Amino acid sequence: QVQLVESGGGLVQAGGSLRLSCAASGRTFSSYVMGWFRQAPGKEREFVAAISGSGGTTSFADSVKGRFTISRDNAKNTVYLQMNSLKPEDTAVYYCAAEEYLAVLYFARADRYDYWGQGTQVTVSS
Repeated sequence: QVQLVESGGGLVQAGGSLRLSCAASGRTFSSYVMGWFRQAPGKEREFVAAISGSGGTTSFADSVKGRFTISRDNAKNTVYLQMNSLKPEDTAVYYCAAEEYLAVLYFARADRYDYWGQGTQVTVSS
């Protein structure tokens, strides 16, 4: 069982930056692929980014490539999402997700993740 707690959301102006954190419980954090997803009002949940257990493989949605980075600190059981050059369309609730031994092919598939955080609101004003 893995419990995930996100933090770092808030209100920021367009062009600004935020860093989200997701702290995970459990002793085998390094075996879990960690993903970030987001959901805007009235829209489907969508993939943002994911990182392999070792941190050696990352994947990003086209909409955030070049603006967002994902990293992890396995010693702290924490994954980060650094969001730069934020746009109003990035406004959403951001969720952290975890799945053990997930193939790269499935990084962007929300239905492949068993564990989810409660979400943190990110609001980007124009």
